[in-house]
Amino acid sequence: LLEGGLEDKDINIRFLEKAAGGVERITNLLNDLDAITKLESGQINIEKRRFDFVKLALQVSDDLENKANKKNIAIAVQNPSEKPVWVYADPVKIAQILSNLIINAINYGKKNGHIYISSHELDEKILIEVEDNGIGITEEDTLRIFERFYRVEKSRARKKGGTGLGLAIVKHIIDAHNETVSVRSSPGDGSVFSFSLSRSG
Repeated sequence: LLEGGLEDKDINIRFLEKAAGGVERITNLLNDLDAITKLESGQINIEKRRFDFVKLALQVSDDLENKANKKNIAIAVQNPSEKPVWVYADPVKIAQILSNLIINAINYGKKNGHIYISSHELDEKILIEVEDNGIGITEEDTLRIFERFYRVEKSRARKKGGTGLGLAIVKHIIDAHNETVSVRSSPGDGSVFSFSLSRSG
């Protein structure tokens, strides 16, 4: 700015965009640190109730549509039966899980890619899957991907943004529900994150 930038509208815009991005990253980090600290110390209550997972997934995907559009990534909630998928869980916390998984898929996704959110009945459980066709993860990394601050290929991860806490928060919330979460992936072929929820109705 000191080198004539104040008189150049384009330079001003780029500077403000970088500044806004920095503020957003710091805010996200502080929010994630607060969330995981409370989860680890048991300060967050899980308030379970019956709700339609499909409706919640559509709301979360709509909220993140603009972020996905920047890379021309399509988010689709798959529900061939067009019927509600009733689960018994904390809808606020499940929305946070979906948001974290979708943002992760966007950050590491390919341009013109896709993210599919689906649900499958498994006895008394509903299996939720968030699938992308992004850069993928090695088998070695999948063993540690849910650790706090763990980054896949750290130099590349820094360029992708994120706090390094999103997947750790996912794991803690799922553990608090007494459910399970896992990932299957291979480099270049995308990833599928899966977690279970109790059925309701």
